[in-house]
Amino acid sequence: MTARSDAGPVGSPRTTLAVSALGTLLVLVAFTAPLSTLNVTATALDADVSGRTWILSSMSIGLAAALLSAGTISDDFGRRRTLTIGLLVIAVGSIVGVLVPDVLVFVLTRVLVGVGGAAVIASSLGIIAHTFPPGPQRAAASGVWGASVGAGIAIGPLLSALLEKADSWHDAYWALAAASILLAVAAERLVPESRTEHPRGLDLPGALLFAGGIATLLAGLVEGRQGWAEPVVIMLLVASVVLLAAFVAVEHRSATSMLDLSLLRSPAFGAATLAAVAIGAGAIALMSYMAGFLGAALGISAMGSALMLFAWSGTSVVTALLARRIPASVSGRVQLAVGLLGVAIGLAALTGIDENSGWVRFLPGLLFAGIATGMVNANLGREAVASVPAGRGGMGSGANNTARYLGSAVGVTIVAVIGARPGPGSAVEDLIAGWNVAAVVTAVISALGGLVVFALHRRATAAARADVTAAGV
Repeated sequence: MTARSDAGPVGSPRTTLAVSALGTLLVLVAFTAPLSTLNVTATALDADVSGRTWILSSMSIGLAAALLSAGTISDDFGRRRTLTIGLLVIAVGSIVGVLVPDVLVFVLTRVLVGVGGAAVIASSLGIIAHTFPPGPQRAAASGVWGASVGAGIAIGPLLSALLEKADSWHDAYWALAAASILLAVAAERLVPESRTEHPRGLDLPGALLFAGGIATLLAGLVEGRQGWAEPVVIMLLVASVVLLAAFVAVEHRSATSMLDLSLLRSPAFGAATLAAVAIGAGAIALMSYMAGFLGAALGISAMGSALMLFAWSGTSVVTALLARRIPASVSGRVQLAVGLLGVAIGLAALTGIDENSGWVRFLPGLLFAGIATGMVNANLGREAVASVPAGRGGMGSGANNTARYLGSAVGVTIVAVIGARPGPGSAVEDLIAGWNVAAVVTAVISALGGLVVFALHRRATAAARADVTAAGV
C-alpha cells in the first residue's frame, strides 16, 4: 500500500471524480475569464499597456510557482484538505479583486487565485489517482479530468462576455467565488481524505527557491514584452537563473526533496513533461492571444471571439471524453505524440489570414486543433501520475501542470513579441502578418514536441524489452 484513506465522508467514485473535475474546471474558468473582457476590465482599472499584459499573465505566475509545492503538500497532508483550501483561496482572491478598483490589487489577487488554482489542480489529479486503479477505470477518469480542462477554457470567456454584456465585468468573478465556495463545501462532505503512506515532508527551502525562481522567470517574460534591454527585465531573469540553480543544488542534497530529480532521466516522465510544455507553448499560447487579435485586427466582438475560442476548446472536451474508447494497445505516450502532431496541423491551418477573413476561415483549423488537444488533455493527467512512484500522484500532477503553464507563459511571450513586431504596413496589416507568423511558429513547436515524445516512447519501449530479456536470461 502506498496511500491511505482517513476517516471522513465516503463518497462514490463518481462523486469524487465529479468534484475533482469541477474544481479543475473552475480553475480554467478563472484562468481564461479575462480573455474576452480585457478591454473593459483594463478601462475600468485604468490599466496601461503593461497593466493589460499583467492582467492576462498574473494568474500563470501563481499557478506555475505553486503547482509543484501544492502536489507535495496534497500527497503528504491530505488531498481533500488541499483541494478545499485551494477553492477557498480562489474565492477570496476573486472577491478582493473586484472590490478594490486598482490594477495592482487586481493583478496581485490574480496571482493569489493562481496559487489556489495550483492547489486544486494538483490535488484533484492526486485524488483521481488514489480513487481509480490503473487500467480502464483510470483512463476513463483521466479523460473526464482532461475534458474539464477544455470545458473550463471554453466556459471562461463565454461566461465573462455574457455577464459583462448583461451587467458588469465584475459578475464573472462573483460567480466564480460563489461556485468555489459551494464546491469547497461539497468536497468536505463528499470526498474521502487520502494521503501517501510514506510522506516525504515539506522541503521548505526547495519550495521557496522553486517558487521564487519560477515567479521571477515569468515576471521577467511579462516585463520583457515591453523591452528586453530594460534593467528590471535583466535583473528578474538573472535572479531566476540564480534561484533555480540554487533549487537544483538543494534538491540534490535534500532528504525530503519536493521533486525527485532522478525522474528527469525517466523517458516516461520526460515524455509527459515535454508534452505538457508543448501543448502550453503551442495551442494554449496561440489561443490565449487569439481573442485580443480578433478584436484588434478583424473587428470581431468579444462574444464572437469567445465563440470562436469555444470551437477549439469545446471540441477538445468531446474528444477527451471519447478518448477512453481508443484501444488499450495504443499507449498514452503514443496518443500524446499523435495529439501534438494533430495540434501542429490545426495551428498551421490558421495561417494565411488577411483583412477579409471571417470566422469561417478559422473554423477548420480550430476544430482540427481542438480534436487533437482533447487527445492530449485526456492522456496528460494519466501519464503524469503513471510516470512517478505510486502514492506521489500529487507530485506528478504538480510537475506536469507546472510544465504546462511554463510552456504557456513562454509561448504567449513568443506570440506577443511576434504579434507586436512593427512592419512596413498599417497597424492592422502588421497585426495580421504577426499572427500568420505566430501560427506557424506555434505549429512548429507542437510538431517538434510530438516527434520528441514519440522518440522518448520508443526509448522507453526498448528499455522495457531489454529488462524483460535480461530477466529471462
